[in-house]
Amino acid sequence: MRPLFVACLTAAAVLAQTPAAKKKSFLDKPTLEAYVRHLFVWSPQIAVAVSDPKPSGIDQMLEVSVTGSMGGASQVAQFYVSKDGQKVLQGVSFDVSENPFHANNTKLKTGLGPALGKAGAPVVVTIFSDFQCPYCKEEGKMLRANLIQTFSKEVRAYFHDFPLDQIHNWARAASIAGRCVHRADSEKFWDFHDWVFDKQTEMKLEDFRTKFEAFLNDKKLPAPAILKCYDGKATEPDVNKSFELGRTLEVNSTPTVFVNGRKLAGNLSWPQLKQIIDFEIEYQKTAKNAGEDCGCELTVPSPLPKN
Repeated sequence: MRPLFVACLTAAAVLAQTPAAKKKSFLDKPTLEAYVRHLFVWSPQIAVAVSDPKPSGIDQMLEVSVTGSMGGASQVAQFYVSKDGQKVLQGVSFDVSENPFHANNTKLKTGLGPALGKAGAPVVVTIFSDFQCPYCKEEGKMLRANLIQTFSKEVRAYFHDFPLDQIHNWARAASIAGRCVHRADSEKFWDFHDWVFDKQTEMKLEDFRTKFEAFLNDKKLPAPAILKCYDGKATEPDVNKSFELGRTLEVNSTPTVFVNGRKLAGNLSWPQLKQIIDFEIEYQKTAKNAGEDCGCELTVPSPLPKN
């Protein structure tokens, strides 16, 4: 019996020295990537990037973003991982003290881009569009025919370029041209906007400049100066900035519209959009936490009268 006892002790000693299998954790990037690929059926052709964990504002949870991309398309999924790495939640967290679209509104800096409607309006509509996109053409016509005519005081609309270069060969050229027109005469940008969409099916990259010059002459705009801007791609940085803004807001397709930060991807009918705007107008009467006149500016209290 003694040899068997010794053998058992020897085996126990070997097992004690064998390292335990590593416990899986969602905080391990390859583990989370594999899990998400299975969850979303993302093939190997889709590139996946997992962000570093960061504080989420939720007790005992860390925030991790997972981005899947292929070609020009991308999708971002937000996850909340327990600090022990054993549980994961997918979704969006909200702060009871803030507008549910606060994060989008913080990013939606309107700048000095093309705009329509009353400055300081309680509702801001932001459009990300591609001039070569047929769905954008329909959306653009719908917005131009109804938006400001219906909400002359309640809505401010901003246009952002989002040319899909991978599938549209002259969309970027049109965006650069439109921004050059806007620099020369901001109101005439909307004439350009309507003209490009009207001529969309006729337009080709090789004859775009010729047609653009004819448009400038027809509208009695300073063609030599604007064409110099276009030929030198002087406004391409503006287009790139607009495109990158869309990326930070997870715009993946055109048209995409934001109403006070609420993201609405794809084509909308006018009744659908009007219903959302009507709701937001009524909501902002008391909330005052969005729009250009959100009532959320922070100032240092002072007994001195304002100038």
